[in-house]
Amino acid sequence: MTWADRDASAQSRQPGVYVIAVTATSIRGRKFSWRRDIIYVGMTNSLNGLRGRLRQFDQTMSGSLRHGGADRVRVRHRDYTRFTKQAYVALAPFSCTPGSTLPRDLKVMGEVARFEYLCLAAYADKFDRLPEFNNRKTPKHSRTRRKSRSARRAT
Repeated sequence: MTWADRDASAQSRQPGVYVIAVTATSIRGRKFSWRRDIIYVGMTNSLNGLRGRLRQFDQTMSGSLRHGGADRVRVRHRDYTRFTKQAYVALAPFSCTPGSTLPRDLKVMGEVARFEYLCLAAYADKFDRLPEFNNRKTPKHSRTRRKSRSARRAT
């Protein structure tokens, strides 16, 4: 689905895994497949579900730091409007009650975390690397800004 449509899905209220791709070519409505233009794989078990986590991602992309992965994405995708027009997201929701301590819900939340790693492994199997912004060596926008401010002060 397009970035703009991410909140419309009833599934976005559930915990789960999300995969973000950025491409100038429309992939709206296509069946999910592992593609080179996937830039990030993430997950959430929060009370606000996928919708809340993607909102944090969006807030970071628009300039308010709320999501570490999005902070990395901003290094290369600084133009928020362009990003929102070229970003697509696939959701894999899991049905459970976040915050619950019932064994069933705890098991499902564990499956969410496991599925994120399975997704990362599937991408790495296909492309011999992680999605660009899942790589923790990729710099964060907030840190590159701090370094450039420090360098300006030193001169």
